[in-house]
Amino acid sequence: MKHHSFKLGLLLLLVPMVTLAWWNNDWASRKSITFDAGVTGADIQSTLSDVPVLVRLHTGNFGFFTELAENGKDLRFALDDKTPLKHSIEKVDVLSEMGLVWVKLPVIRGGMSTDTLSMYYGNANAVNASDNKGIYDVNQSLVFHFNDGEMLPQDATAYANHATESKAIISPVGWIGSSAQFNNGGIKINASPALAINTEDGFTFSTWAKISQPQNATILELKGVTKLELLVQGGALVARYQNVKTAPVNFSTGKWQHLAVVVRKDKLELYVDGQLAASSAIQLSALNPTVFIGSSENGQNFNGELDEVQFSKQARNADWIKFAHRSQSPDFTVLSFGGDESNSSANEPNYFSIILQSLTVDGWVVIALCGMMFMISTLVIISKSIFLNRAGKDNEAFLKQYRNVDSSQEETELSNSDFLTTIVGKHDHFQNSPIYHVYHAGVQELKKTFGDANHLVFSNEALNLVRSRLDAAVVRENQKINKNMVLLTIAISGGPFLGLLGTVMGVMITFAVIASTGDVNINSIAPGISGALAATVAGLAVAIPALFAYNYLLTRIKEINADMQVFTDEFLAVITKRVADRQRNEDDTKYIVLTDEFIAMISKRVIEQQRGLAS
Repeated sequence: MKHHSFKLGLLLLLVPMVTLAWWNNDWASRKSITFDAGVTGADIQSTLSDVPVLVRLHTGNFGFFTELAENGKDLRFALDDKTPLKHSIEKVDVLSEMGLVWVKLPVIRGGMSTDTLSMYYGNANAVNASDNKGIYDVNQSLVFHFNDGEMLPQDATAYANHATESKAIISPVGWIGSSAQFNNGGIKINASPALAINTEDGFTFSTWAKISQPQNATILELKGVTKLELLVQGGALVARYQNVKTAPVNFSTGKWQHLAVVVRKDKLELYVDGQLAASSAIQLSALNPTVFIGSSENGQNFNGELDEVQFSKQARNADWIKFAHRSQSPDFTVLSFGGDESNSSANEPNYFSIILQSLTVDGWVVIALCGMMFMISTLVIISKSIFLNRAGKDNEAFLKQYRNVDSSQEETELSNSDFLTTIVGKHDHFQNSPIYHVYHAGVQELKKTFGDANHLVFSNEALNLVRSRLDAAVVRENQKINKNMVLLTIAISGGPFLGLLGTVMGVMITFAVIASTGDVNINSIAPGISGALAATVAGLAVAIPALFAYNYLLTRIKEINADMQVFTDEFLAVITKRVADRQRNEDDTKYIVLTDEFIAMISKRVIEQQRGLAS
């Protein structure tokens, strides 16, 4: 007993490994699909066999249309990640990002909601494995998809019961792909053994119908020795076998509804939207009919649209009809789509790639704009940081040299030219220093004032002129330092709003897709919403670094600006002091010049006072 328990435990441990096995390494990606036959999905109780199930692909549940090979020829479906299932591609359009694929499920267990299959894709060298005839069981005798370009509707089953006459017009927009529009005549199919009805097996007709208005018309007529009909009488539907009719069932005009007529040995049943709506007792006789769709032999024409017309030479049970309706309608979540996996990381989905693939065109545009803003703001941050670092170093070096021109020089009498030489000096290696530029502007003005040593005149007006020149230099340096800082403010304020715009538009498009397809399950909404939110992330990724950098750089700029203001006051104080000393000197040809050591001491005190006030 223990030995058997050990084997069972080992088998249970191996189950996840089997589940994650890759069907074929030539396929790069796969997506899990769960089909729900429980009350939250198809809501059936019996087990069905060999059922063709419609897989609708759109941007809400599949974001990798660009990875598909031409016409989706690389699509494969595997129930156990080992054996591929038969499938038929009705339509795959990469440009409009939609696909319609029929997959034959061997078994659908009633009441179960956890059965899964895998959809493989991403193999450009794959051959087309679409099998139009292999997805139907032997009882399916006729299927019209009404494909684009068909002059005469073609039977998708192996029985090849193609239309022999048709006045229907193929419309590219139907319930499932294209549809057939009826107004001035219908479709005729000649009698064939595959369409014959026997008393033991019965017959099933189903279709999606969009009835434009109340009318008296024929949707279906099977005429042989006996006659079977589906009629529109005013605003109601009626099924009739010979002279026996079901009770009339009201329909909704201008709305797609699933209709089915089931003929059993002793009963005629009419289903509307998967539910038994009316029935009558009959005595079925064998019938090998000529088929008229959208009209009768005597010309009672139908006005409206039909899609996905199907005949079965077997009376399908109620759960089959219900499952067909719910699985083909986006109003029910029979199929749920899981995450996408790549072959290199089969153990976990690549969430980042899912988000990127779910982005709409407007989302990519917003992210591209945010990327440009990010690059521009990054360049501003880097260039401004380098500039401020150089300015800080050169300011420190200049002030050090300025205050130590000649600390040993005592108070002495200098000529005007000696005075200027002592003040100016050579400072070509301080070109990155804003303080040096202010100093240089002041010196240039002093040169103009003391240009003639024999006619030294330094009035209050001249001093005010020097002050104005220094203030102007400070303003110009501030403009240079603050250049391009506005780009950071644009990134800070504009990035989040631009990202929000992309998110809102992405959400709008996602809900528009849901409205057009009717697929409202969370697995169809989540990729589109996550892709839309990526635009907001992009906007915040631009704004947050720009905000931190802006505040840091602004603090550095304020420090340099304060240093320039302090130096300006210091420089003017020194000049004012020297002018006052000159005015006290009775000899106009000479005057007393303060030593640089004394000037440095005064400057230091002024700077300390200014910084003390600033703090």
